[in-house]
Amino acid sequence: MLKNVVRSHELIRQLFLRDYVAVHRKSFLGVAWIAITPVLGIISWLFMNAAGVLRPGTTDVPYPVYVLLSTTLWGLFVGYYRSATATLTAGQSFILQVKYPHEALLVKQALEQAANFGVALLLNLVILCCYGVRPSWMIVLLPLTTLPLFFLGAGLGLIIAVIGVVMAEVKRVCDLCMGFLIFLTPVIYVASATSPASQQLFKWNPLTHLIDAARSTILYGRIPDPVAFAWSALLSFIVFACAWRLFFVSEGRVIEKML
Repeated sequence: MLKNVVRSHELIRQLFLRDYVAVHRKSFLGVAWIAITPVLGIISWLFMNAAGVLRPGTTDVPYPVYVLLSTTLWGLFVGYYRSATATLTAGQSFILQVKYPHEALLVKQALEQAANFGVALLLNLVILCCYGVRPSWMIVLLPLTTLPLFFLGAGLGLIIAVIGVVMAEVKRVCDLCMGFLIFLTPVIYVASATSPASQQLFKWNPLTHLIDAARSTILYGRIPDPVAFAWSALLSFIVFACAWRLFFVSEGRVIEKML
């Protein structure tokens, strides 16, 4: 068993270094794209807010800080989801040729997203300081508050990865729904600025509490609704555990479909 663990660790390290370095080496700006992308992404939200098209509500911090931090956390969740959905296709050549623990691919993909998030978080902290917002020392707990985002994103992604091998349309539909889901989560606006019906929808959306907990940990050093966060985190873990089991149970049949 120890031998398999060491082998998996070495495989993850080799795959991570090879793919992560190769991707950014081919780009002129390299790792800088990780910082540029979220900045370009919020320009549209800032423009709509300035034009009066978007009414995000009153935020306790400057709106650019709020939307950049929120979209960065949202990007972490979506990144885990997309990485998990690509687990089988990204390692197809290895799966068909080499016998090794296939969970190494998921870990490798997750490490890439975590590394990207780390770079983007540094940009967030710089912008916070530019706006005079001092992050809480509780930011050291950020890995714990963002862990449920991995469980939920990777869990949903693994389910779609398995089903997508048989029905490719399912993955396309789910990717479209994921793009729409950001509007059902208080990411670019605060929940209190919406209608009572929307607020009830946000209340039952686990992403509302997961992202709000991570965001508030950085800004205020607290979790606004610990009970809702705990239930959302538990649900995320259950989704991941079920997806993990599904992945291994159906692994043989999935590989046959890929041949």
